[in-house]
Amino acid sequence: MSLKPEAIGPVPEETARIARAAYPKGNIYLQLRDTLGTIYEDEQFADLFPQRGQPASAPWRLALVSVLQFLEGLSDRQAANAVRGRLDWKYLLGLELCDPGFDHTVLVEFRQRLLSGKSELLLFDLLLTQLRERGYLKARGRQRSDSTHVLAKIRSLNRVEGVGETFRAALNSLAVAAPEWLLGQMQADWVDRDEHRVEDYRLPTGKQAREDYAVVIGKDGSSLLSAIYAAQAPGWLREIAAVQTLRRVWVQNFYWEEGELRWRDSSNVPAAGECIDSPYDPEAHYAQKRTTSWVGDIRASDRDLR
Repeated sequence: MSLKPEAIGPVPEETARIARAAYPKGNIYLQLRDTLGTIYEDEQFADLFPQRGQPASAPWRLALVSVLQFLEGLSDRQAANAVRGRLDWKYLLGLELCDPGFDHTVLVEFRQRLLSGKSELLLFDLLLTQLRERGYLKARGRQRSDSTHVLAKIRSLNRVEGVGETFRAALNSLAVAAPEWLLGQMQADWVDRDEHRVEDYRLPTGKQAREDYAVVIGKDGSSLLSAIYAAQAPGWLREIAAVQTLRRVWVQNFYWEEGELRWRDSSNVPAAGECIDSPYDPEAHYAQKRTTSWVGDIRASDRDLR
């Protein structure tokens, strides 16, 4: 994908007319566009894109969408849907009413470009510069903070997704560490169920159907754990990190009753801060401080923010 910067025009006339009719008393995103403009420009992201290739989606729009996504706590798919369907977002982004937006994976690619280009703070720095130039912030202001939260680089999973991905991660790790041993334990259904990443939209609909599906995955995981902890199995299999995570997640989400594996209801699981939210970062936990919640870590500090 290449970057071909284009001049940023005004909000399309029809978008502006309908947006102002829909929000006669104003809207935070309409006010943001009217006050700060687009905040970002394509040229500010030129170093992150090659000179040749298919033109990329306008980086200034992707930057703004990323900010709105964080502000509203949206997933990539939800943010892409908001670009397509929300009038106030179209106004802020300067889009025609009929604009179809972009696929949600474009946001993943944009974040990866920021990380690869060591420009993780670019969006924040550019916004901060705008606010300082307009007098909303004073230079060298000081704020004291007792702690800061660190977001985990993971996607938060619901419980059914979590057990499915945990089992899949364990299979993938064993396929690398002990392929011949795993081949002797594999069941045909495991491949059909766990070949693809477990995602919410792939799961059955309805609470009971999802719980039944979770129990099916639970039985698969229990069979694998029984084989791993059998006396004849190599002891080092139990030291594999993904296997240890599998065991912890199964204890958190399942229990045995009269010889049957049961799915724990929400009142019978550990506290959110103790549960594993993703098998790919077992040390990242849910945390909350006042009105802010996140999955990651919190670091005690006494730092001055300038």
